[in-house]
Amino acid sequence: MGKRHKKTHMLCPRCGKRSFHVQKKRCAACAYPEQKMRGGYRWSIKANRRKAPGTGRMKHLRHMPRRFKNGFREGTTPPARKKSQAK
Repeated sequence: MGKRHKKTHMLCPRCGKRSFHVQKKRCAACAYPEQKMRGGYRWSIKANRRKAPGTGRMKHLRHMPRRFKNGFREGTTPPARKKSQAK
């Protein structure tokens, strides 16, 4: 009997966790290369909290409250601000 290979999982290209199975070519954490992300369940509330929106950069989502407040307006320029006079 020869020595076994040590690593079954390597880093996943999508989620970055060490859950990508080398032989199966599938991530155990996010199910990459499937299009849908692997879901979480109610019994793993803490695990869901760790990867929920707001724990990363939120490159797109962080601008949404402001855009919603202004009615998702686009292509307009804001009115010129008047300088406040010093007293």
